Amino acid sequence: MNQFNNFEEYKDPDLYDQENEPFQDDVKFLMKWATKVNGPIIDLACGTGRATIPLAQAGHTLFGVDIHNGMLTQAKKKTKNTNLEIEWIEQDCTKLQLGEKSPLIFIVGNSFQHFLTNEEQDQLLASVYSHLEKEGIFIFGTRFPSADELLQPATEEYWRSYKDDTGNMINVYTISSYDTIQQVQHYTTIRRKMDDTGKTIDEMKTNIKLRYVFPQEMNRLLKENGFEILAVYKDWNESPLTQDSYQMIYVCRKVSN
Repeated sequence: MNQFNNFEEYKDPDLYDQENEPFQDDVKFLMKWATKVNGPIIDLACGTGRATIPLAQAGHTLFGVDIHNGMLTQAKKKTKNTNLEIEWIEQDCTKLQLGEKSPLIFIVGNSFQHFLTNEEQDQLLASVYSHLEKEGIFIFGTRFPSADELLQPATEEYWRSYKDDTGNMINVYTISSYDTIQQVQHYTTIRRKMDDTGKTIDEMKTNIKLRYVFPQEMNRLLKENGFEILAVYKDWNESPLTQDSYQMIYVCRKVSN
């Protein structure tokens, strides 16, 4: 599977948490849907539990599924001394065998883009379908394939800065190249650690490949795999999708045969 060759960005779970845990917009959205269902909720590509843990803390039963052992190890460490109802499972999301059906399955953090081929996307959706209860809900987000997003120059561009847990400033840059045939964006992320004088004292580069799907293509993909689209948003605040969107948030329902 292509997923196995796409792990560089996740080799440091502590760094992943530091950069991603502050984002909670999707968690607030998922909380609303979680209150509407009864039964275990499945978080696919759960990573270190950024969304899984808050939902469990709200009283829900969760399955957190990921293919990356290091991320799951971090998730288990974060919940070791708790009584949260979470079962962490290391499985390929395209070949799920959980022995459970759920009323709500979600995959957030743009993880849908890690399924790089048509075959992998179909296999993922088939796995979701088979693990959903009758008329179960599937929620996921993916980046919107705008011209600004895809046609970036293949040169180093500044992205953002933040302070790490030692107080050092980290400046983050990206280099991107879009393969229009495969609809895959190749990203290099460069993190430069700076000292108090602004001098670079460390640098780390990671690579990742992300698949982009266009809205009309997604409509057909979901329908052919047994899903009815209930809503599409441009963000987790339920704003309508527009041409200047950065994301596509899908709420889908399983259609029974």
